[in-house]
Amino acid sequence: QVHLVESGGGLVQAGGSLRLSCAASGRTVSSATMGWFRQAPGKEREFVAAIRRGDPRIYYADSVKGRFTISRDNAKNSVYLQMNSLKPEDTAVYYCAARNSPFSSIRGDEYDYWGQGTQVTVSS
Repeated sequence: QVHLVESGGGLVQAGGSLRLSCAASGRTVSSATMGWFRQAPGKEREFVAAIRRGDPRIYYADSVKGRFTISRDNAKNSVYLQMNSLKPEDTAVYYCAARNSPFSSIRGDEYDYWGQGTQVTVSS
């Protein structure tokens, strides 16, 4: 069983930055494809970023490309999402997810484990 715990959310002004962390237990993040998703009120969950198991290939949603950076620290068994130039439309609950497959996916239903989420609110 994999347990994921997100942290780092909060309230920030537009243009600001936040760094989300996802601490994993029960499995090393290097052996899983790790992803970040978000869900805004009244909207469907959407893909944000993913990093593949075993190699550094990274994928981003077009809406965050150039502003967000996903990274992995194997020594700390954690995954991070650095979010810069935040916009009010980035406001959402952000979820960390893990996938057993070595391939990345933008589909949430293809991930096997989920964290509880952390709220990010960007004020205008």
